[in-house]
Amino acid sequence: MTCGVLRPAGELAGRALLGLLFVLEGFGKLGAYDAAAGYMAAFGMPPLLLPAAIAVELGAGLLVIIGWHTRLAALCLAAFCVIAAVVFHTRFGDRNQLIHFEKDLALAGAFLILCARGAGRFSLDAWRAGSDQAPATS
Repeated sequence: MTCGVLRPAGELAGRALLGLLFVLEGFGKLGAYDAAAGYMAAFGMPPLLLPAAIAVELGAGLLVIIGWHTRLAALCLAAFCVIAAVVFHTRFGDRNQLIHFEKDLALAGAFLILCARGAGRFSLDAWRAGSDQAPATS
């Protein structure tokens, strides 16, 4: 594999891994809807927000994977991660919660980088722009 293919392949793999995490979590919430609603309620979040959370995870996750409107999807997932960290993972005395808090912030950082750089060559954004690079605004 040449360097000319390695970078876009890495961008595609990175997008797929980031997006897949959220797609799987969205389907997980659908499969255990009542448990997810109960978890949200235990943290003071109205369970009526659960459909929106699932829609963000599934929709933005899929958009990141395929590289379509990637910058907006990545920005939405960055915000989602920060909100999840602040709402659900602030019991820092619990090592597991601290790790989840740090993980959510790290994912937000990855999504902000994706938002800033765009999807890369192997994406629908690049195909839509008719070039080898993602457009400046997507």
